[in-house]
Amino acid sequence: MAIDKRIAEVISANSMEFSAQCYTLNQSPSLGSLVRAGMNADRHVLAVVYSIETHGLDPGRRVTIRGDSLEKEEDIFSQNPQLEKLLVTDMKAIVVGHREGQKVSSYLPPQPPPLHSFVYVCEAAEVQDFSQSLNFLTLLSQTTLPISPDEIIAASLRYLGGFQDDRDAFLVKAGRELVWILGGDVRRINSILKRLDFAE
Repeated sequence: MAIDKRIAEVISANSMEFSAQCYTLNQSPSLGSLVRAGMNADRHVLAVVYSIETHGLDPGRRVTIRGDSLEKEEDIFSQNPQLEKLLVTDMKAIVVGHREGQKVSSYLPPQPPPLHSFVYVCEAAEVQDFSQSLNFLTLLSQTTLPISPDEIIAASLRYLGGFQDDRDAFLVKAGRELVWILGGDVRRINSILKRLDFAE
């Protein structure tokens, strides 16, 4: 099960990814986080956060500097409280699986999450359940994103590794899975492994 506190709301979605607007400015789940979105706790889409963006709510109104005469960055918001209403933080997540009752599947769901679905960060138990299978790495490795899929693979593995009883053993297992998925592309595999922060 996932935690009850929702952090965002789906504003666009397709079979492979969705975008969500965060309820609190600058409070997105971190890159690589496992999140869920959908109808309820027993039937939802699972996705990995791959992009975070903070921007002006009005696309025709450019964000301008406000801190030239201030000493601390916090003063910008305390002296311009309207900024909380003029700026928003959005996140994008690539779909890597879904849950139907007790079954968690590491492939694309039949339908994307509905618009205005609530988005939650998955709690430890669901992260551990999901990471029992590494099939989702195939989806991540083959996706076309504006950011390198290898960066997202590494970020997601670092994130998932933090929920494992033996983090390094999990990462070694993931490394072996990547060797199989990437067909021995040594350069790409090494690039990902260097980003996994193995314990020394």
